[in-house]
Amino acid sequence: MPTVRDAAFAVFEHFGVDRLFGNPGSTELPMLKGMPFPYVMGLNEAVVVGLADGYARASRKPALVNLHSAAGTGHSLGNLFTAWKNNAPVVVTAGQQARSILPFDPFLYAERPSEFPRPYVKYSVEPARAEDVPQALIRAFVTALTPPMGPVFVSIPVDDWERECEMPGLPDIDALAVPSATGIERLAAMLDRAERPALVLGTGVANAGGWNAAIALAEKAGCAVFAAPYAARETFPENHPHFAGFLNAWRDQIRDALDPFDAILVAGAPVFTYHVEGEGPHWPEHAKLMALSDDPQHLAALPGGGGVLGDVNEGLTQLCERTNARDYTGPTHRFIKPEAEMTAAYVLSRVAELRPDGAIVVEEAPTARGPEHQTLPIVREGGFYSCASGGLGYSLPGALGVSMHEKNGGKGDKVIAILGDGAAMYTIQGLFTAMQEGLPVSFLIMNNSAYAALMGFSGEFGMNSVPGCDLTGLDFVNMANGQGIAARRVDDVGQLDEALCWSFESSGPTLLDLRIK
Repeated sequence: MPTVRDAAFAVFEHFGVDRLFGNPGSTELPMLKGMPFPYVMGLNEAVVVGLADGYARASRKPALVNLHSAAGTGHSLGNLFTAWKNNAPVVVTAGQQARSILPFDPFLYAERPSEFPRPYVKYSVEPARAEDVPQALIRAFVTALTPPMGPVFVSIPVDDWERECEMPGLPDIDALAVPSATGIERLAAMLDRAERPALVLGTGVANAGGWNAAIALAEKAGCAVFAAPYAARETFPENHPHFAGFLNAWRDQIRDALDPFDAILVAGAPVFTYHVEGEGPHWPEHAKLMALSDDPQHLAALPGGGGVLGDVNEGLTQLCERTNARDYTGPTHRFIKPEAEMTAAYVLSRVAELRPDGAIVVEEAPTARGPEHQTLPIVREGGFYSCASGGLGYSLPGALGVSMHEKNGGKGDKVIAILGDGAAMYTIQGLFTAMQEGLPVSFLIMNNSAYAALMGFSGEFGMNSVPGCDLTGLDFVNMANGQGIAARRVDDVGQLDEALCWSFESSGPTLLDLRIK
């Protein structure tokens, strides 16, 4: 009979796993014996989960993570929460002490391990018997891949791997849920009756591979297109004449931006993501609103309007076939040319000008998000990744996961990680993995020596200052060099273009410490 490890490796192969992301610990060592694929090491479990998240989202297949018991899982939770918000199909296995000593509170064990990562996993279990581990892994993979996708968690005692078990059946699952014909008819009727229709597109469009379908629908139905608040992926080519801009996470600003329109279709996003309290209607009272999503919670939380459940790409494709054609008369988002000084806007405008063709942006720089929307258009499918949760520490390792896919299975496109100085520090040890794996990521640190986003947001609460936001003294060049990464500091615009070209042309990882006003 096969061992649990033999059966687990067969499950991993069946679901397309080609590497294991982890930081090794004693309670999971038997899992690593005879492992049939590479081990990708991170120096912290938050780095490990961020790596896996980026790899899963870029490759559109599940990523396998192995964590140490309670302590390692605890370190990972911030980015596990982000993987939940990102709808990333990350399968987490965690070590547990041997079953025979669990009644004695042993060193390095997890009490009630399946409860620890909840509620931010879709499925969490420690199987009752060693023989049940392979079946639990199958259920975990299927659950992770069923829309809306997301992370899952399986705790496995250290002595389970050598036990004999029966080889379970390996299912071939098609989890695509097609929207109903009646639902598509309702969406089409709303757009056809409108004079000024608008689309609001969210992360779910990219998750479903709906880039081309969204373009086709907007062009046929004459829709203005907005990116949903805090969209964590590319939604629509931002240099397209139908692209009208980005919705901010304030109720009144959303209402004002959508006021010119009389029909609003929100696809792949909730209605709506807010950052602060607001009052009044959630969208213009004169407009009709409907939502299309593969996430039942998006529809359950609707503050009115209507909704259709199902795959977003399939829904947009069917809707494009059903709706009537019309000319476009709406607004077009405009980009600016900022003055030549060391501001986020100017730096990002030079990134836009000098970036290699097909470059992918992975961003976590809250104070630069507004300037980014004004100067750095995302124009390709698969061209943008960010953090849907708002928690810091995702995008540095996430960029590594995206780059790993590009290097080993994608087109080899350059990955540019645009990071705030505060955000980068959460998972700065991810630079070591970039060095070990030889990943050609350009890390651009937008260094304003502060948690500047928090300082700017303080005005919402009538505050003039916020304690604990001064980051003066961080030296990213030395931190990068200490982990084997070539790095430069850029203090003025005269150095900027040459430094960016050096980074973009490098075949290995590089870092620029960009001193922003």
